[in-house]
Amino acid sequence: MANKTLRRARRYCIVGLSGALLTACGPGEPPAPPPLPVQVAAAEQRDIPLTIEMVGQTLGTQDIPIRARVDGFLEGMYFKEGRTVDKGDLLYRIDQQPFKAKVVEAQSQLAAAETRLANARSDLERIKPLAEMKAVSEQDLDGAQARFDAARAGVRAAEAAVELAEIELGYTEIYAPIDGLIGLSKAKPGEYVGKEPNPVVLNVLSDIDPIRVRFSISEREYLILARTIMADKEAAGDTTEARSAKEVENDTPLELVLADGSVFEYTGRADASAQAIDPETGTFTVEASFPNPEGFLLPGQFARVRADYSTLEDATVVPRRAITELQGRFRVMVVGTDNTVEIREVELGPVKGNDQVIESGLEPGEQVIVEGLQKVRAGMAVNPKLAQQATNRAPLQET
Repeated sequence: MANKTLRRARRYCIVGLSGALLTACGPGEPPAPPPLPVQVAAAEQRDIPLTIEMVGQTLGTQDIPIRARVDGFLEGMYFKEGRTVDKGDLLYRIDQQPFKAKVVEAQSQLAAAETRLANARSDLERIKPLAEMKAVSEQDLDGAQARFDAARAGVRAAEAAVELAEIELGYTEIYAPIDGLIGLSKAKPGEYVGKEPNPVVLNVLSDIDPIRVRFSISEREYLILARTIMADKEAAGDTTEARSAKEVENDTPLELVLADGSVFEYTGRADASAQAIDPETGTFTVEASFPNPEGFLLPGQFARVRADYSTLEDATVVPRRAITELQGRFRVMVVGTDNTVEIREVELGPVKGNDQVIESGLEPGEQVIVEGLQKVRAGMAVNPKLAQQATNRAPLQET
């Protein structure tokens, strides 16, 4: 009996202690979680250049194919491939023996023709006084004159044959027509060249300073550039008549964006263009020249040509990753001064690389969330931290 009373007393004590602890802890709700950490960026206000980009390919100012103008065995190659050569440098020599033999043959035929001419002249000089004395007939005189004229024509033909043989002999030595960069040879010494299917074009010699870039722009892009230039011209008080497409292109400084995304250090200008827009492709072809004194650019490279056509002044810009889309509407999540989230619809402008121009719906200086967008909701308290922003110079495009 005493043990049962003792166990009941212990149970009452445990229940009472548990009740006291629950009363001390308050209601049964868990403690509030800390605000969610998010990365934010401030909307910036700055001038943004509007640009158009065109894909192009580099060319030499002159790209001259080095041809074998006579056929024969290639005897020698007198340059280092992929190096610069000077105008007049010997590049190739084709076996000269057959052509020297042709020269000798032509010279011998010339000597024979000159001998025939001398005989015909002698006969004519002997017959002419006899004809005057009526010692020979007029027919004999006409025959002598004809033989002399034929012999003289034969000499001229033989002289031309000698000249042609000497020209062909000269073609066996191929010299650089310009200063420039020469490429890999398509034939090596010992190969027979000059007739298909053997190489006729042995190499290509390029003048690469300045380097040329050929690109095409759409009709719409051409109109944008042309109207912008005309507007600038009118604003400057230039009242001259409208100019040609080539002159319009010449007024626009161009940048060259290389395959690795870097911008070439020299700017260029368009210096040639098609006379019309291609009706099949709807594009306008332009060639621009860029200084290339170090020979950094080579023919055949693909590059993007960038042209500025206007500037957005005091534009509001945010990182592109801050933009979300829902059913064709664009939104940003703005962190207010009390660190709560507000969903804001915005109107978008052009895009520049990783930056997005905001036309309306956001004020400069407001903070937008750039990371953690999927975890936040309107009215949620957050712990904002400024995200590190990278500098980018990518082209601006219209949306």
